[in-house]
Amino acid sequence: MACVVAVDAGTTGVRSLAVDEAGRVLDLAYRELAQHFPRPGWVEHDAGEIWHHVLATLAELTGRLAGRGETVAAVGITNQRETVVAWDRRTGRPRHRAVVWQDRRTAGACDRLRAEGHEPLVRERTGLVLDPYFSATKMAWLLAEGGVKPDGDLALGTVDAWVAWNLTGGPAGGALVTDPSNAARTLLLDTGRLAWDGELGDLFGVPLRSLPEVVPTCGRVGTVAGDLAPPGSPLAGVPVSALVGDQQSALFGQACFSPGAAKATYGTGTFVLLTVGPDRPAPAEGLLTTVAWDLGAAGGDAPVAYALEGAVFATGAAIQWLRDGLGIVGEAAEVGPLAASVADTEGVAVVPAFTGMGSPWWDPYARGVVVGLSRGLGRAHLARAVVESMAFQVRDVADAMRAAGAPLETLRVDGGASVMDLLLQLQADQLRVPVRRSASAEATALGAATLAGLAEGVWGSLEDLAALWQAELSVSPVATEVAADRAHARWLDAVDRARAWAPAGPA
Repeated sequence: MACVVAVDAGTTGVRSLAVDEAGRVLDLAYRELAQHFPRPGWVEHDAGEIWHHVLATLAELTGRLAGRGETVAAVGITNQRETVVAWDRRTGRPRHRAVVWQDRRTAGACDRLRAEGHEPLVRERTGLVLDPYFSATKMAWLLAEGGVKPDGDLALGTVDAWVAWNLTGGPAGGALVTDPSNAARTLLLDTGRLAWDGELGDLFGVPLRSLPEVVPTCGRVGTVAGDLAPPGSPLAGVPVSALVGDQQSALFGQACFSPGAAKATYGTGTFVLLTVGPDRPAPAEGLLTTVAWDLGAAGGDAPVAYALEGAVFATGAAIQWLRDGLGIVGEAAEVGPLAASVADTEGVAVVPAFTGMGSPWWDPYARGVVVGLSRGLGRAHLARAVVESMAFQVRDVADAMRAAGAPLETLRVDGGASVMDLLLQLQADQLRVPVRRSASAEATALGAATLAGLAEGVWGSLEDLAALWQAELSVSPVATEVAADRAHARWLDAVDRARAWAPAGPA
């Protein structure tokens, strides 16, 4: 059978990956993405570089596939979600650097909108909160202060829309589309109707005519453009059949199809998603309500699924800080063994609030702190405190889910930091539920690939896909509940010291 290709345009890099009918990764290619920090709290990407990396990784991957005689049935696209790209539909050129989901430049604007009483409307329509994390205030900034003109050639979208438009033809007829899992992260989508909302567009000053069309997550949107895949290429005439935000893609790739199933992806940040089913839940304190996916024709009578989400902004970023900022390790892979070399942190706590805190705190003015230092401590204690912070932040999200009446029954994990057995044990201890590591380290790309394959008949049903999932490791709690709660209480004390640290910016 033909394989399926996923393009994963993430925060730190772009990868293209091929998956066979058994859900196994056949091959992948990767390029690291440059990070730009023009001011404190600002984070930008070069959208042209993103597209260049998509082309480069696809060329490398398909070159090897062709050499082995492999054929491709479909392409799926997954992406960093809230990041905003502004480009010219006539020329195909970006009009500004992409403003990344981590960027905090619009915190003041969010404060102003909240003070004016707009948050209840935003919560009711979108399931989100007023926070610079999301796309709408980034779009408004580009239009008001970034020099982007709202003319008839302007396209404003998330990275999936940028990649799909280019991949299906760009200025020569490319499909300007996005899906509900990405659109739901903009503050502009009515997540009940799955349609752009004119009142929200007016509130944020974003012209809806510049936004992509919202189409199902699973379903054909076009084919790979002929100039990108000439006759003889494995991608020639191949349909582009899935668009999905990275965290929802990982939820799908982890086969969390039933209500109560949850996953955590430990990447630059950590994102915990809990499937709740076809009915949109009411807004929950400290959490986000989001669209998991719209399976379109492949979903039968109930194609849409919703999820509760907790977004933690800095987990893998904290490991990068240990490596690049402090120099206490030479490689990120050294953190796990170093942290495991000591039995506990001896009172040290690290709150990695480098760009504020997400769920359940939603404090853009929080900043990172290290507390509890004493003379006998060393780099191993600091490394362990960073690993513990990952587990504590996921517990904070799970506690909010339980408080909302949506208990997390089991947790499937993926992402770079999930290779640390210590982290998984700490996580199980804090959550009091089994934690299972996927046999595939590429759950995000796997989700996009299987969604595209589902659209094109490579797999026939969700049941077929669920049968593909396998655990590489399962971990149960070993610490007492009393000990876990005591450690978590100390973490909460450290969080109190991190919150509201940075001065509020201008509105």
